[in-house]
Amino acid sequence: MKKTREMKREIDINRRTFLKGAAAGLAGAMLPLDKADASFWEAFFQKHFVEMNDAEKQKVIQRLEKEYEQKYKKAIKVGLEKPIPGVLFGYGLDLSRCIGCRRCEYACVDENNQSKDPQIHWITVLRFKKGEKWVDLEESEKYYNPPLVPEPDYFYMPVQCQQCENPPCVRSCPTQATWKEPDGIVVVDYNWCIGCRYCMAACPYGARRFNWGEPGRKSEEINPNTHYLGNRPRYKGVVEKCTFCIQRTRNGRYPACVEACPVGARKFGNLLDPDSEIRYAIEHKRVFRLKEDLNTNPKFYYFFAYGV
Repeated sequence: MKKTREMKREIDINRRTFLKGAAAGLAGAMLPLDKADASFWEAFFQKHFVEMNDAEKQKVIQRLEKEYEQKYKKAIKVGLEKPIPGVLFGYGLDLSRCIGCRRCEYACVDENNQSKDPQIHWITVLRFKKGEKWVDLEESEKYYNPPLVPEPDYFYMPVQCQQCENPPCVRSCPTQATWKEPDGIVVVDYNWCIGCRYCMAACPYGARRFNWGEPGRKSEEINPNTHYLGNRPRYKGVVEKCTFCIQRTRNGRYPACVEACPVGARKFGNLLDPDSEIRYAIEHKRVFRLKEDLNTNPKFYYFFAYGV
């Protein structure tokens, strides 16, 4: 098993070197032909996700599920749920209700198989002192640990992927490993990501995370219900981000952070449905979006209740 992991790591490194166009040239990116078995070749020459037909996708899923079962000693389902016709997902967050408890953040970690060692969080809850320049994200506090929340002189603002309609991260990716789906979710194919981090530099919201090391998560902590473009186990050297819990929302469920919020500050729904919860919030609350001047058109809306 140890030898198998080393072989996979070597294949992975060479593939990334090849795709990055390393200065060493093709000779430095050659595959170890004497070591690679059929599954390694399949992974190396795997087509782009959007170019595969259903049969090819199923073959990839079968290979991944087998690899995950060997690694984590448990059955892990990798879903392929497609966008729901007539649905464009949108998110709302009531800043007048958020108490800064971070339950959303840790529910996201558990649901989406984020690394616990080193820690990776897709949601960052920012703390601002009331009366100051809170709209400047650089002036916020990411790390706070009071005895109790909420604190009287502060308010809180969770930030995560804004699922932009015009995402700069997508334009910056040299391998097209990230793109926007028809339901508005910006996704990442971890098998195509080469870890260049251009998307991280392009994102004006600091919403993407990079796996500097092998993601650490115990087998018993793995959520076995995953999606190919979402919370399936990641690799060292790839970028990941919030996907509105694609494995849940495409099956008619709320994202984990929405369900975990103890004060109902988070709203989620279909922007194309005039009777949805998110549309009601947009039409009846004082709504704003982060950095609207950048023309990214986020589908993540912040608002205050009237009278606050």
